[in-house]
Amino acid sequence: MQKPIIPQPVPDIMPTHKVFIGIGSNIGDRLSNLQNAVDQLALLEKATICAVSSIYMTEPVGDTEQNRFYNGVILIETSLQPEELRRYCKTIEQELGRPKTYSHWIPRVIDLDILLYNNNCLHTATLTIPHPELHLRKFVLIPLLDIANPVHPVMQQTMRQLLECCDDRSVLVRIKENVGIKKDGPPTKQSVL
Repeated sequence: MQKPIIPQPVPDIMPTHKVFIGIGSNIGDRLSNLQNAVDQLALLEKATICAVSSIYMTEPVGDTEQNRFYNGVILIETSLQPEELRRYCKTIEQELGRPKTYSHWIPRVIDLDILLYNNNCLHTATLTIPHPELHLRKFVLIPLLDIANPVHPVMQQTMRQLLECCDDRSVLVRIKENVGIKKDGPPTKQSVL
C-alpha cells in the first residue's frame, strides 16, 4: 500500500523587481538630505538597496536662479508594485521636509523619482515609467551609468547610447563626498561614507 501524498505548502515568494530611483536635493545640507533619503529607502521591508551612484553637483533645470543640485541614482530590488513604491517615495519626501504640493521647477529638500522599473512601461495619472525626461538629462544618465547600463524599454537603446545622443550641455561635477548604505546595523543620519 502506497503512502498518501501530502501536499507541501508552497512558500509565499514575491517576485523582486529592479528599480532605478533618481535622488536630488538643492536646499540645506544637500548631501545629508540625500543620505537621509537613502537611509529611509533602506528601511523599507520589501526593498533592498543594491547600489548607490556617485553624487554629482549639477545645474538647475527650468528656473536657473536657485542653488545647484546634488544628484545621484539608487538601484533597489523590491517586491513593491510601482504605485506602492511611488507612495513610499512621496512619504519619504514629505518626512524629509518637501511640501505635499509644489510647482514643477521649485527648489527642493529632496526629490525621489522612479526612473526605470524592470523593463516595464507604465502611464497613469500619477506615474510614468520610464521617467519621461530620463533620456534628456545628463544628471540622470551619468549617475545611472555609474551602476548599470540598462536598455530604455521604449527607445531600445542603452543608457550609454542615450547619453551619447543627449543634447543636454549642462556641466556635472562629481563631488568627493558620497552617500551609501551603512553595513553594520540600521541606517543612521551619520552614515555618510
